[in-house]
Amino acid sequence: MTSKIIANGILRAVTIIVGVVLLAYFLFKIQSVLAYLAIAAVIALLGRPVVLFLRRKLKFPNTLAVIVTMVFMLAIFLGILALFIPLISEQSKNLSLLDIEALKADVNTLYLQILEYFGATTANVTHLIEDSDLEKNVLEGLDLGFIPNFLNSFVNTLSNFSIGLFSVLFISFFFLKDSKLFQNGMLTFVPDNKESNLVKSVDKINGLLSRYFAGILLQLFILFVIYTIALLIAGVENAIVIAFLCALFNIIPYIGPIIGGAIMITLTMTSFLGADFSTIILPKALYVFIGLIIGQLIDNFFSQPFIFSTSVKSHPLEIFLVIIIAGLVFGVVGMVVAVPGYTAIKVILKEFLAENSVVKKLTKNL
Repeated sequence: MTSKIIANGILRAVTIIVGVVLLAYFLFKIQSVLAYLAIAAVIALLGRPVVLFLRRKLKFPNTLAVIVTMVFMLAIFLGILALFIPLISEQSKNLSLLDIEALKADVNTLYLQILEYFGATTANVTHLIEDSDLEKNVLEGLDLGFIPNFLNSFVNTLSNFSIGLFSVLFISFFFLKDSKLFQNGMLTFVPDNKESNLVKSVDKINGLLSRYFAGILLQLFILFVIYTIALLIAGVENAIVIAFLCALFNIIPYIGPIIGGAIMITLTMTSFLGADFSTIILPKALYVFIGLIIGQLIDNFFSQPFIFSTSVKSHPLEIFLVIIIAGLVFGVVGMVVAVPGYTAIKVILKEFLAENSVVKKLTKNL
């Protein structure tokens, strides 16, 4: 082996590594666009049956069928948001947002009841705060400059949300209008002799992801029923809305259930603000906590393994590692789209690199 061949091999390896790094960096920088595409693809998958029904059964033109479908889905989304208005209104009353003195009295009473229940005193808490210099740090960090910073952050968040919503709606419209648009766009970068492989990949991905999202809906419905029963047993008002909200957080793997559980227990406690802590608030919070544990046990040992094994045909440990890695690289959005994205990658690898030994092992169940 000559030095020239060795040098060419090293140069090729370095070029490949640099290319992979640049591609990964590029994908990282456009992660918001990838998120828009992923959300739009999900909306297109969910709305496609409605479009086909309007076109085939009611003889709607394609464009009109897409517009009606998007209006219908947007109405559902706004209807879901409207469900939370009574919850916010009720919690506002419970927290006495319009009566600062009553709010201070309720919070102080709850604080004293918690201390009494756990055998602590206000002096212990005062000493703890003094030792930690918490009050000093808070006062030192207090700066009226946070007001314009907060306003800027609020405006930026609102602007990003508006841009994201418009982008998702715009992309979804064309995905629904032309079901082959995404496929045709990918065919542009694929050699002619590989086009049939790509078409097979897209068809298989659509089938797997359709089953996956149907499984997710079943998973959320099971949690919604369990949470609703627990909240109704505890006598919490707006139990259905709270259960629906907390079940939705389960879309975010691992972190979502923790956030949803914390919100559910907090809303339960604030629903009985002003009542006795040890005889009313704590028992009702315990009932809800037990319901939360039961729901998560059923979800972790029944719902999730069933969904992963029958829809995306991947081992739960495999899915766990993929979600963790995607979360570290792309954050919460990465965790949400990790399973669909990983499934799509596996299908494409099987079609284009079927002879590779590693690919064979990863895709043997597909």
